[in-house]
Amino acid sequence: MNTVLVVDDKDMMRDSVTATLQRAGFEVASASDGQQALEKIAAKRPDVVVTDLRMPGLSGIELVDRIRRIDDGLPVLLMTAFGTIETAVKAMKAGAFDYLTKPFEGDELVISVKRAVEHGRLVRENDIFRRAMNGSAPTHASDAPACGPRGLDRIVGRSPAMSALKDQLRAISQSSGTVLITGESGAGKEVIARAIHDLSTRKDAPFLAVNCAALSESLLESELFGHERGSFTGADKLRKGRFELADGGTLLLDEVSEVSPKIQAKLLRVLQERAFERVGSSLTIGVDVRVIATSNRDLPASAAKGEFRQDLYFRLNVLPVAVPPLRERAGDVSDLVSHFVQQIVRREGRSPVSIEPEAMALLTQYAWPGNVRELQNICERAVVLGGSGANPVITRRLIEPWLTTPAPLQAQPLHSSASHVSPGRALPQSTVEPKPVAASSLAAQSMPLNGGLPGDRTLEEIERETIVQTLLRFHGHRQKTAQALGIGVRTLGLKLKRWKELRIVAETL
Repeated sequence: MNTVLVVDDKDMMRDSVTATLQRAGFEVASASDGQQALEKIAAKRPDVVVTDLRMPGLSGIELVDRIRRIDDGLPVLLMTAFGTIETAVKAMKAGAFDYLTKPFEGDELVISVKRAVEHGRLVRENDIFRRAMNGSAPTHASDAPACGPRGLDRIVGRSPAMSALKDQLRAISQSSGTVLITGESGAGKEVIARAIHDLSTRKDAPFLAVNCAALSESLLESELFGHERGSFTGADKLRKGRFELADGGTLLLDEVSEVSPKIQAKLLRVLQERAFERVGSSLTIGVDVRVIATSNRDLPASAAKGEFRQDLYFRLNVLPVAVPPLRERAGDVSDLVSHFVQQIVRREGRSPVSIEPEAMALLTQYAWPGNVRELQNICERAVVLGGSGANPVITRRLIEPWLTTPAPLQAQPLHSSASHVSPGRALPQSTVEPKPVAASSLAAQSMPLNGGLPGDRTLEEIERETIVQTLLRFHGHRQKTAQALGIGVRTLGLKLKRWKELRIVAETL
C-alpha cells in the first residue's frame, strides 16, 4: 500500500482529500503546515506529497524546495486555486511533479497521485541501476534487480547439509528479523542472502548490497547513510545512502566484521531505532529495511577481544545462519560443476562441454579451501582453456595443475607441493573478485588433515610462512598474491602492516 502525505492548513480540504485517497486504497498521513510536513516526511517516508500552494509559514513552493533537498526523488503535487500559467511554471521550476487546480474531481486527484507513485518508483529503480552499473564506489553490481533463478532455486546442492539449510531459510524468510550469515569465504553467503529476500514478503522491493571490507570508513559511511551537498570536499550534490534506497526492501552488509567502531555505532542505532541522519545533516530519516549481514570471522571471539561491539553482534545475530563449507558437502560438487559449466557455456556461446569421470572424481575429492567460488573459477578456466573442438571434454590432466593448495583429500598434508602450474602455462585471472577470509583459513592451507600443526608451529607462524612463500612466488605482486591466497588485497595489506617481516619481504621484491 502506497503512502500519501496530504498538507493543507484548512481542515475541511485536508479531510476531503484524505478521504478520497483512502477510498482509492492509499494509506494517508496529514499535516497542517510545512514544518509539520517535513517532520512527517522524515518519519513516515511517504511515496507522494500532496500540498496546498498557499499556507502560513512555508508556502507550497517553498515546501517543494525543502523536500528537494531532503529527497529529490519524492514526487510532490501542488493544489492551487490560482491556476494561472505563471503559477504552474513556477511550481514546475521549483521541482513539483504536477499541479491540480481547485476545484478538482476526486478521479482527477487519484489519477494524478497514481502517476506520481509510478514516477517515484521509476526514479528509484533508475538510481539503483545507475549506481549498480557505474557507481563511483566499489559495491556489488548485483544491486540491480536479479534475473534467472530465484529463491531456493539459487542454491545448488542436494546434500543433507544443504537440505537442512533450505528448510531453515524457508522459516527465516517469513520473518522480518535481522539475519547473520556466517561461513568461510566463497561458501555462498550472498546467494543465501538473496534467497532469503526472494522468499520474503519484500521480494518485490529493492535488494541492495554493500561490501563493507572494500570501502574506507568515510566512503562506507556515505554509501550507507548518504550525505548532504557540501558536507565534505567533493560532495557536490545530495546523495542517498543504501539504507534510504533500500527502504521497504533488504540491505546486505557483506563482511560486516570489517567495519570501523564509528560505523558500528551508527549501525547499532539504525537496527535499534530504524532511523539515521545523512552525513552533514541533522534531519532524522526513518526507514523500514531488513538487514542481512555476513561474516567469515568468529564474531563472538572478536566481541570478546573488543574488536567488535558486543551489543551490535547481539542485534545482528537475531536469526543466525551457518553456511557449511564445500568440503563438508562433497556430494554437491558434481551438481555445482554441471551448473557452472552449463552457465559458462551459455554465456560464452560455446558448444556443450562434457567432463571425464576421472576429472569429476578429482574435483569431488579436493578439499576446496576457496569453497564454491574456487570451484566456479576452476570450471570457468576449464571451459575457456579446454572447451575447444567439436566435442570438448574437461580432463583430469587439464584441471589437476590448478588444484595446488591444498592437495586432494587423499593426500596427507594439505600443503603438498606435488602439483603446481606447469611451466609456460599462465594462470588465468579469476572473473570473481576474491573476498577476505579469516586468518585461520590461510593457516588451514598448510595444516595436515590429522589436525596437528607441522613441527608444533602455531597457526600464526604457518599463516606468515604461507604468505611469504606466495609473495615470493609472485615476486611481490600483491594482487596476484591475494588472489592466490583467496583473500582481498586490503586484507593482505593489513597483514603486511601487522607483521614487520612480511612488509620487508614485500618491499624488497
